[in-house]
Amino acid sequence: MNRINQKLQETKKILSIYFSAGYPNLNDSVQIIQDLEKNGVDMIEIGLPFSDPLADGPTIQASSTQALHNGMTTQVLFDQLKDIRKTVSIPLVIMGYFNPMLQFGIENFCQKCAEIGIDGLIIPDLPVDVYADEYKATFEKYGLKNIFLITPQTSDERIHFIDSVSDGFIYMVSSASVTGSQSGFGSAQEEYFKRIADMNLKNPQVIGFGINNKETFNQATQFAKGAIIGSAFIQHLTENGIGKIEKFVKAIR
Repeated sequence: MNRINQKLQETKKILSIYFSAGYPNLNDSVQIIQDLEKNGVDMIEIGLPFSDPLADGPTIQASSTQALHNGMTTQVLFDQLKDIRKTVSIPLVIMGYFNPMLQFGIENFCQKCAEIGIDGLIIPDLPVDVYADEYKATFEKYGLKNIFLITPQTSDERIHFIDSVSDGFIYMVSSASVTGSQSGFGSAQEEYFKRIADMNLKNPQVIGFGINNKETFNQATQFAKGAIIGSAFIQHLTENGIGKIEKFVKAIR
């Protein structure tokens, strides 16, 4: 069974952390992943930097830009992660935009992910219809879960279609804004969380965007299986380097 599915079957709420590969420094990625697991994080999203990240707020954009300047590329990331499964057992997901994957070659990209032990992909700019028609068979061939995003504006019909195509979790974007642009959840967002929870989808939901502390993590996981923290963790890395990861995680849980 895929590690994502195994993790989602556990009774506890899932804490997933996102970071940009190659940030703060080019060779920090493996150490960050190891330290996150050691301190109780359940799943990690490894951001593959891209020059035109449409869903990312300023904090993640800045980290991606710096990572690219540091020399991060798709091949460099694969080289860095080639032995990651010797030390790390939690689910690892690569989050990135479709263009670098297309340039690398979809089959090649999926094959490398499988060899390394990557469990899934999040590709915000790959429409679910295109995935279902053109790429689903390739992803499944290599045992990769493709995770789709929904927002408060996504229609019920679309959500049910995404649910039918998915076999992992659904990434619930908490608002229509970019990452890192809000703090706390209002009544409209809580109504959205509850509406999706009441749809009884076959895939569990994990909420991202706007989770930045213990309070927002607990708010989100009232209605969903887990929550994703990205911008707040990258801000922590910017201010502290990679030496105080334990402090960050302990403050959430």
